Amino acid sequence: MRKASVLVFALATLFSGITWASSDQSCSAAATEKKLAGAAKTAFLKKCEKDAKATCEVTAADKKLAGAAKSSFTKKCVKDAVGS
Repeated sequence: MRKASVLVFALATLFSGITWASSDQSCSAAATEKKLAGAAKTAFLKKCEKDAKATCEVTAADKKLAGAAKSSFTKKCVKDAVGS
């Protein structure tokens, strides 16, 4: 189970196309830096949020969180990754 979680995390960060996990840059900041607008920005932010959620869920599982603690952690983690 642990190997599967590590594999999912590695694949999520490898194929995410963003570097928010390795830097403090949010998805919104990355979209602005790439000068994205319109449909391209929407698609980028949607994919970024999906990737962030997958990564945050793996992190929550690694921390052995469950129930409300897992939901709260995941929600905050995704919000921090996506930015405003």
